[in-house]
Amino acid sequence: MLELTASLPMYNLPEMAGRNAAFWEALSKEMRAQKLASIPPDLVFSRPAVPDAIGSEVLFSQTCGYPLQTIYSGQFAFLGVPTYDFPGCGPSTHRAYVIVGKESPYRTIEDLRGARFALNSIHSNSGMNLPRLLLARHGIKAPFFGTVAVTRSHTESIRQVQVGDLDAASIDCVTFGFFKELSPEKVSAIRVLAETPESPAIPFVTSIATPSDQLEKLRDALFRVANDPVYRPVLDGLHIKTITAVDPAEYGRVVAYEREAAERGYAELK
Repeated sequence: MLELTASLPMYNLPEMAGRNAAFWEALSKEMRAQKLASIPPDLVFSRPAVPDAIGSEVLFSQTCGYPLQTIYSGQFAFLGVPTYDFPGCGPSTHRAYVIVGKESPYRTIEDLRGARFALNSIHSNSGMNLPRLLLARHGIKAPFFGTVAVTRSHTESIRQVQVGDLDAASIDCVTFGFFKELSPEKVSAIRVLAETPESPAIPFVTSIATPSDQLEKLRDALFRVANDPVYRPVLDGLHIKTITAVDPAEYGRVVAYEREAAERGYAELK
C-alpha cells in the first residue's frame, strides 16, 4: 500500500517546526472528522522546496506557483491558497524582495549590473521569475548580472548575501518576514533594495492521484481549520489570515510574466 506523505516545505525554518506541526495536528483532526481513508501521522520536514515531482504519495504539501505551471503541470490538484499578514502580501498574493548587503553601494536595480546574484532555483517564482520580470520592466535586457549562482534555497541565498559571498538575491516576502521574526540576526546585515510585482501566493496542493472523494474531504478539512476560531492561534503562528479557494486562472499569471519578460528582452535570468 502506498505510504502517503504530508509536508510544508516552503516555509520550513527550523524555528518553525513546532508551528508547522501544530498546523498539521489541527488539519489531521479535521481530516479524521471527515473520515479520510489514510492520514500521515507527521509532516516530512526533509522534503525540498522544489522536489523532482509531485508524486502520487503526496497527500498534502505547499508548492511554488511557477513550477506548478511548468515542471509539475498535470501532477497536482489545488486545495486552497493562504493569505499572509506580512508586508508585501495582499489577498492571496505575495511578492519578492530584492535584497543586498546593508553596507553595499547598490541604490537602484540598475546598480546591480555585473553583480553576483544568488538564485535559489531556476524553477522558483520569487527567486527567478519575479526578479526577471522586474528587471525587464526596468528596460534591462539580459545578460545583466556578472554571475548567477544557484544556492538551492532561499535560506542559503540569504546567508551568502549576509556574509558578502554574493551581492543580491530575490526572496519571497513571507520567507523574509519569518527570518526577521525568528532569526533576525541572519538578516541583520541585509536591506531591501526593491520589490517585485505581486504574484499569486503559494498554494496548498495534493497529488492528482488523490481520489476525488478524498480530495473534497481534504479541502473541506482545510477550510474548517481556516474558519474555526479554535484554530486561530495555530494560523496566527504561521501569519495566515485566511485560506480561500483557488482560482486556477490566477496561476496562469506566472507564465504570463515569463512571456512578458521574454518579449521585453529578458528571457533568462543571467
